[in-house]
Amino acid sequence: MKVEKLDDMTKGWFIGNFEPSLYKTNDVEVAVKNYKAGDYEDKHYHKIATEFTLVTKGKVKMFDTEFSEGDIIVVEPGDATDFTAITDAQNVVVKIPGANNDKYLTEG
Repeated sequence: MKVEKLDDMTKGWFIGNFEPSLYKTNDVEVAVKNYKAGDYEDKHYHKIATEFTLVTKGKVKMFDTEFSEGDIIVVEPGDATDFTAITDAQNVVVKIPGANNDKYLTEG
């Protein structure tokens, strides 16, 4: 048995090809991400990976749309969005495949 802490993972990512990781793989990346109201991530897209974001707590804004607990946002390759935590929030994020260096910033 092995026990780890989410707080010890890099930005909530605990499965994927990075350090530390509980399971090192290029097939998938999995994270639990916690945000404070007002936290923001710049607009970006992926060329390879599809990203699934499940809002587990709070309200967030992506694609100029507000999402709340229970919403699942599927971000396909080429879809560009920024991210704002409207309230304190938590998301579970899965990226398939776990493509390293597949984050491209965009303007606007």
